[in-house]
Amino acid sequence: MRKILLPGLIIAATVLILARLFYLQILDDSYIKKSDNNAIKIVYDYPERGYMYDRNGELLVANQPSYDIMVIPKEIKNLDTLEFCSILNITREEFNKKIEKAIVYSPRLPSVFLPQLNKVEYAAFQEKIRKYNGFYIQKRSLRDYQVEVGANIFGYIAQVNDGIIQKNPYYKSGDLIGMQGIESEYEEILRGVKGVKYRQRDRFNKDIGSYKEGKYDTIAVQGKDITLTIDAELQKYGEALMKNKRGGIVAIEPKTGEILALVTAPSYNPALLVGRERSKNFTALYHDTISMPLFDRGLLAEYPPGSPFKILTALIGLQEGVIDEQTQFLCHGGFSYGRGAFMRCHCGGGARNLHVGIYKSCNAYFGNVFKLTIDKYPKPRFGVNAWSNHMKSFGLGDFMGYDLPPGRKGHIPTSEYYDRWYPNGGWKSSTIISNSIGQGEVLMTPMQLANMMATIANEGYYYTPHIIKKIKGQPIDKKFTTKHITTIDKQYYKPVIDGLFDVYNMGTAYGSRVEGIEICGKTGTAENFTKIDGRRVQLQDHSVFVAFAPRHNPKIALAVLVENGHYGATWAAPMASLMIEKYIRRDTITRVDLENRMLNGSLQFEYEKVTNGYYLVPKDQRAELIAKKEAEKKAESEKKEKKDNSQKNNANVKTVPTEQRKKAEKR
Repeated sequence: MRKILLPGLIIAATVLILARLFYLQILDDSYIKKSDNNAIKIVYDYPERGYMYDRNGELLVANQPSYDIMVIPKEIKNLDTLEFCSILNITREEFNKKIEKAIVYSPRLPSVFLPQLNKVEYAAFQEKIRKYNGFYIQKRSLRDYQVEVGANIFGYIAQVNDGIIQKNPYYKSGDLIGMQGIESEYEEILRGVKGVKYRQRDRFNKDIGSYKEGKYDTIAVQGKDITLTIDAELQKYGEALMKNKRGGIVAIEPKTGEILALVTAPSYNPALLVGRERSKNFTALYHDTISMPLFDRGLLAEYPPGSPFKILTALIGLQEGVIDEQTQFLCHGGFSYGRGAFMRCHCGGGARNLHVGIYKSCNAYFGNVFKLTIDKYPKPRFGVNAWSNHMKSFGLGDFMGYDLPPGRKGHIPTSEYYDRWYPNGGWKSSTIISNSIGQGEVLMTPMQLANMMATIANEGYYYTPHIIKKIKGQPIDKKFTTKHITTIDKQYYKPVIDGLFDVYNMGTAYGSRVEGIEICGKTGTAENFTKIDGRRVQLQDHSVFVAFAPRHNPKIALAVLVENGHYGATWAAPMASLMIEKYIRRDTITRVDLENRMLNGSLQFEYEKVTNGYYLVPKDQRAELIAKKEAEKKAESEKKEKKDNSQKNNANVKTVPTEQRKKAEKR
């Protein structure tokens, strides 16, 4: 038996191995097409990316043809490098560097040698491509932007890097992928599916047709078109209003959570990140650390919300039962909350109830409400946690889950936060009283501020803000149609909304009212600090405004934040009114006075104070510094004007030939 067992096992193993080899080599040829086989060339057919439209059907983003020069290093033969570099307008050093990079990727597989040729460059190269073994043209499509706004919304497309290729086998060297914004968030929908063709070659490297009669070939599938919630005209108008300013505007449709406008300033033309100059332009934008055009302030910037936060202080006070509509507090130019501790107020002083406290923005009123809310509980930590939970029901202090880069969470402090700051205890309501008016430790993004106003407009609920309205052939994510309900009962919203309405009628936004549109809003002036040379310095306050309109059946809710803009009524409130009128009335702007002031206004002088040393000199020397800087700018301007005039004059001088001049002199 032993004599038979061992030979039998050997024979059985041999049969199994032979059978497997027969299957792999004769029956199953899938491994052949996956290998680096010299006889098979893989050719990709890249589909067009899906188009983007605004909510009204206006085309925002289309495609344009582009041509990449691909290289297979092992196939390069008898190349006239000098001629090759001359046609493509590159140096020999650049050529060597690109070839070395291609070899590192793979000597046998194609990779991008020179991307995104335009039609003229493509035509010049195509004429002589037969001479350049190892090189071929790969046609792709690049984005063609129909508008000059919304760069922060769209994002951009760029070549994949090694890290992306390793994580996702779909992508090969030279492939394009969406980066940031919509292009990134909806990459799989927009990119489509690239087609693959397997071409067979003979021993002379000549194409002899499809491998296996095209059995493994696939057809490219174009990316799906998408419709955004953005109103293109409103977006354009918002970016125009924010010219020469820094900050953000976020507008939302309250009943749906659809984002109508997402403005960040400064911004840039999205076309800058298309074509051969993309890398250079991106580098310039990235290294602009002063104005930061790549930084989406609507989603990423966290600011003290200032007085708009008082709306929530009032709602929580009503819900907690520490006040009602008629509860009054006296204001003596501010709120005294401890020995030597005084929170100033500019409302004019007097008795303040809920209604007057809101439209006059009385610090004393809201300081009292906040203190009562926290002190209602046996220990401050319980009061702060209850207050914090109410805030979080509005989507504050956390990522909101919208379909854009995640942004920032903002900050709503809890008792644990204060325990870390005061490890020995001793903190109480008066210690954190600044939170009552949106200062202190509270931080919010413009997106959160806008969503807060959408929630108030809806009297207690909101939908997760989103920028996708429709995807061709499939529904949008259910999370964008799920209602979120706050911890504040609906009955408490009406008296607060009444107060917000009178902010325009007799309060701090009186100068920005629009005839015929009932707007509810709240101004804010948020303190602004930064570090300069290691010193904490207070800069000009931020101008903040939140609003919704119309008062009944609201169509739009928004937040406007203008950095270093001083009072909320100075810059943010007028912009909010104009944005509301633009959206509701479309082509009619009645407040032309506000429009002219906002479109032509600039805050560059405020931003320059940070860079020209204004805040580093004593206050009594600042006026002198400003005068000196203005004189330098004027002198530079005059010098430039003189140079320009000189060039114009030289251009108008008629030159006389030398021979004619000599004859004239003899006469």
